[in-house]
Amino acid sequence: MTRVLLVDDQALVRSGFSLILSVEDDLDVVGEAGDGATAIELTRELRPDIVLMDVQMPVMDGIEATRRIVAEDLAKVLVLTTFDHDEYVFDGLAAGASGFLLKNSDAEHLVEAVRTVAAGHALLAPQITRRVIEQMVAGERPPSGTVGAPRQTAKPAPAGLALLTPREREVLELVGTGLSNAEIASTLFLGEATVKTHVSNVLSKLHVRDRVQAVVLAHRLGLV
Repeated sequence: MTRVLLVDDQALVRSGFSLILSVEDDLDVVGEAGDGATAIELTRELRPDIVLMDVQMPVMDGIEATRRIVAEDLAKVLVLTTFDHDEYVFDGLAAGASGFLLKNSDAEHLVEAVRTVAAGHALLAPQITRRVIEQMVAGERPPSGTVGAPRQTAKPAPAGLALLTPREREVLELVGTGLSNAEIASTLFLGEATVKTHVSNVLSKLHVRDRVQAVVLAHRLGLV
């Protein structure tokens, strides 16, 4: 059973999400919050597996709440918003979000997104992934809006890159193109379990949280 906390400043939106998720046998909505500060308190108290987090809220916005929840390792965060502005994507990823999904996604995609993040995978809406990759290739970052971190400068390659085996580096490059483990296995003529092991080693050696961070890093390093 995956425990979910809903965070949105609109009660009707929370009710709608709750209705969609509660009918699933493997999902349990354990609480709701109307702002980021309350979300942090409830996450500490209720210990959900996933926090569905809105971006623009009173008291504390969703980006800052995400940053604090991830810093304390309280739960995984799936950011949900009607805004698909690039600055929200970059700030959300920098804060440690494991996924980013637009609120206009249908019920089926919402449920699948929660399950995907709960299973330890990262998730970005396809249209958002495309823009993130384009920005990474261009070596740019959109200016921050009213939320999130300030503009960041390019960082040097992590020391862990030199620790990757040739095969692990190859896997990182394919992860950077957006391929799943099954697709990487087919491309490299490997077993899917072997690919999963390689991906885990890559994440560990590079000290990145999840697959999304690995994609961003691969593009920053020019591996893709």
